[in-house]
Amino acid sequence: MSAIEPLMGPESYKSFVISQPLATHWRPATCEEVNCADHANGWKVRVEGLPAQMLHDARTSGRRYSELPVAEGETWLIFEAGQPCFRASQHRAPLSRPPLYLVRDGDHRGNPRGTRARLHQRPESWRDDFAEHQQTLADAQQRG
Repeated sequence: MSAIEPLMGPESYKSFVISQPLATHWRPATCEEVNCADHANGWKVRVEGLPAQMLHDARTSGRRYSELPVAEGETWLIFEAGQPCFRASQHRAPLSRPPLYLVRDGDHRGNPRGTRARLHQRPESWRDDFAEHQQTLADAQQRG
């Protein structure tokens, strides 16, 4: 599904964004902290079709597993529950920081004027800014 192409240039738009950037609002987390299903239930990896390096990495990862031959050409590595999954380094947990309430000129295509984003200090002021902008658009549409 593709986005609907805007009728005007990006300079005609404003973007209202609530953001929690990964670098400032999240921290690395364990499988347990994020309720990782692989950690809780265990997981399996099919041997056939797995690149040789990934198969080597899986077998030498230090994680407990058993090898299950199912049929000719179908073998699985079955990893026990209760150990870090292979995506453990990607798990993140939120920090207790409020989100950033931003208003930017432009849209998904960019900000052609290069203006700085406005950072609202309170969610209420961001909401009010958004409401005022919506009302301005509605009034302009009504005028034709």
